[in-house]
Amino acid sequence: MLAAHARHQPDHLAVVFGQRRIGYRDFDRRTNRVANGFGALGISKGDKAATFLSNSPELLEVYWASAKIGAVVVPLSPLLRGKGLATLLKDADVGLVVTEQGVAPFLDEVRPELGAIRADRWLLIDAAARPGYGSYHAVVDEADDAAPSAGVCGDDPYNIIYSSGTTGLPKGIVLSQRVRALYGTLFGLAWRMGPESVVLHSGSLCFNGAFLTLMPAFVLGSTFVLHHHFDPEAVIDTIARERVTHMFMVPSQIVALLGSARLVAANVPSLRMLGAVGAPFHTEHREELARRVPGVFHELYGLTEGFMTILDKDQYAAKPTSVGVPPPFFDMRIVDEDGRDVAVGEVGEIIGRSPLLMSGYYKRPDLTREVIVDGWLHSGDMGYVDEDGFLYLVDRAKDMLISGGVNVYPRDIEEIVVRHPAVREAAVFGVPSEKWGESPLAAVILREPGAVSADELRGWINARVEARYQQVQEVVVVDDFPRSAAGKTLKRVMREPYWAGRKTRI
Repeated sequence: MLAAHARHQPDHLAVVFGQRRIGYRDFDRRTNRVANGFGALGISKGDKAATFLSNSPELLEVYWASAKIGAVVVPLSPLLRGKGLATLLKDADVGLVVTEQGVAPFLDEVRPELGAIRADRWLLIDAAARPGYGSYHAVVDEADDAAPSAGVCGDDPYNIIYSSGTTGLPKGIVLSQRVRALYGTLFGLAWRMGPESVVLHSGSLCFNGAFLTLMPAFVLGSTFVLHHHFDPEAVIDTIARERVTHMFMVPSQIVALLGSARLVAANVPSLRMLGAVGAPFHTEHREELARRVPGVFHELYGLTEGFMTILDKDQYAAKPTSVGVPPPFFDMRIVDEDGRDVAVGEVGEIIGRSPLLMSGYYKRPDLTREVIVDGWLHSGDMGYVDEDGFLYLVDRAKDMLISGGVNVYPRDIEEIVVRHPAVREAAVFGVPSEKWGESPLAAVILREPGAVSADELRGWINARVEARYQQVQEVVVVDDFPRSAAGKTLKRVMREPYWAGRKTRI
């Protein structure tokens, strides 16, 4: 795709990062150099190239250069540390690592466990040298800019994306070249994108949600604007300056945007889509976004493993609490514990199949067989469809708690909590109870410190929930939630006894 754009629209802007503005011809040549530089180090089709980087043009280069030679990209969160970092590098059979000064010390701690990676395949993108690392830019600058030829086909693996860790030990999700190409076409169609589109990405590029706009941007020849890190005021400024048309964010980032009085339609007139992905986006926040910037909200529900539904901006008014319908070429069912389809309006497990289905979990055919049964991906999430086939999430099965023998869905309670004017975000999860087995606990982030006491908020919530078993045992006011690199709230961490039992603030 890059070669085609380099030929047909060579001067069209491909990448914007700070003061750097790179056209398609230059970006294509640069990624050829990276690909050939990796080849000179012995990296070839099927070899694993890990990135341990914050957002940067070099990270984009590695993504596209690897595609050109059939190498498999393993994007690792720069927040990984210690055993978790070493485990993923070993599990993925990584043969080359590209990193930066700021996080290289954490690699140094685990390098003794990673003897399988050759000494000359540890590369640093920074200008300053570091003992034990080669220079990424020196390797690239010495390489040829001719297009490499690796005989890549659609079934070849392109990514190993590790799950965010919200459910325990991460698993390596293998996605093929064909799947990533289809990300570009299917989602480009869904978001109504074209070469004139300008995409802004402000979250982490190592998160699979980034590919929802990254792939369409480069497949369609759009402009991709990348921020080093998320900053709500910088996002608003960039939309205005670069005339941004499309962006996707996790709900916590959209909530942070809503915290700025500057987020109104008049200040972001070019915006055509603001998508939410990665976690439930509560009704209160949806409504506020629709009031402030109407006609732009999309939501995608789905799994990196390969099934999604989309709520289109033109469907929001009629189905404001839905997460949409499957895109073209996708199928969805709602089933009971025995795998039988349930009736319209009845809650069951969401299962689906699509052309974006993963090749499998890396080196774990046993886990693959557990989640893909007869071609259907089992999500583990609970939901129902209405008479028009629109999907409504009830909650993730793993987040459900059982209180006094009754199934309690935290999301139902969260929808109540975030309606309090003092609450910015809420996360409800189960904690042990001698009387009920489990009881709901609400952790909240306030808009202003001290705006409401925990006891006052507990009483307000419990007066408004629909059933007694939904009443929260306790409210804990915190400064922030434990989050993944993508910004997802990590309820698994919050359920740990140490965190849940703390009475001091985070």
